[in-house]
Amino acid sequence: MTHEEIMEKLCAVFQEVFDDETIVVTERTTADDIEDWDSLVHINLIEAVEQTFGMRFRMQEVSGMKNVGEMADIVAQRAAAEPPKKKKGLFRR
Repeated sequence: MTHEEIMEKLCAVFQEVFDDETIVVTERTTADDIEDWDSLVHINLIEAVEQTFGMRFRMQEVSGMKNVGEMADIVAQRAAAEPPKKKKGLFRR
């Protein structure tokens, strides 16, 4: 997945979480740039990003993110490092 594709998906996630189709995020977007971005919405946003990309952020990563670009970088690093997890069926190991 390219950085551009990640940013496009993140933009869609932000629009969904904030229920605002006019939001366009850039690498430099921070909580100060979006009026309704508070701590509760931040938790919902992190969860939505995790679900969208099939990954889990570490607490250290979440607390260290300064902007959307850093979030995208973490997603890109994970996508490159971790193969997709296969779901195990009832009779598979």
